[in-house]
Parts: sequence; C-alpha cells; structure tokens
Amino acid sequence: MDLREPAPETERPVTLNPEGWPRPRGYANGMMGRGTVVVTGGLVGWDAEERFADGFVAQARQIFENIVAVLAAGGAGPEHLVRLTWYVVDLDEYRGNLPGLGAAYRDVLGRNFPAMAVVGVSGLVEPLARLEIEATALIPDPA
Repeated sequence: MDLREPAPETERPVTLNPEGWPRPRGYANGMMGRGTVVVTGGLVGWDAEERFADGFVAQARQIFENIVAVLAAGGAGPEHLVRLTWYVVDLDEYRGNLPGLGAAYRDVLGRNFPAMAVVGVSGLVEPLARLEIEATALIPDPA
C-alpha cells in the first residue's frame, strides 16, 4: 500500500457548495477539477484472499482500505476522491452504525469528504457482503 504524504491542498479537487446552502457534514454537494480520473469497480469488504470482515463496520473499513489500495495503484490517494456511491443491503444497519462508520472512514480515508450517495439494494452479487462501494478520484493536473 502506498504510504506517501497526502497531496497539498493546491493539488486536490475543489469542493462545490452553492451559495446560501448549509455546509454538508461528512460529504460534499459536488466536486470539480481537471486531471486524471481513477475509478474503482464496486468493492466489497473482503481482503486479498476474498475473506470477508465480520460485521458492517468491519466490512466498510476493509472497503476503505481496498479503495486506498486501488487508488494507490493509479497514483492517487484518498485526498483525490470526488465521489463515493454506497450500495447497502440494509439501510437500518447503515443508519445504526453511523458513529462506527465515521470513525473507520476517518481512520482510513482521512477528513476527505467527496460527493456521496447511499443506495439501498435488495442484494449484492457476493452473498456475505453487507455493502459495496464504488469510488471516483481525480488527480488534478499540475498548476
């Protein structure tokens, strides 16, 4: 896993928040920038040997770590995230684990809050998966 220093603020996508709108907590209304796009597929909470973590928050943490690994393979870091789309099989389970999810998110991805959507689904391809997340990152062009 790439343990390089996060990109400076001048090399990160820009958060968009329309004038007069309240500041969102834990996500962004929009993001923009110019550069190289790095996209993940839908990642689930398993490790490199396809062993699932036990529990919703543990699976989310593993997904965050998987996102970091894929981004690093493309030369990006969590600070380059511009969008996360979450697919969860139980929205009540998601809502009931928000404090733990927030802590795991900040531990792995830092205080980078891209545009996000959470979608309730009836199931995922992997039967043991409690959630799946797609990520989009943008490595800005040099100034």
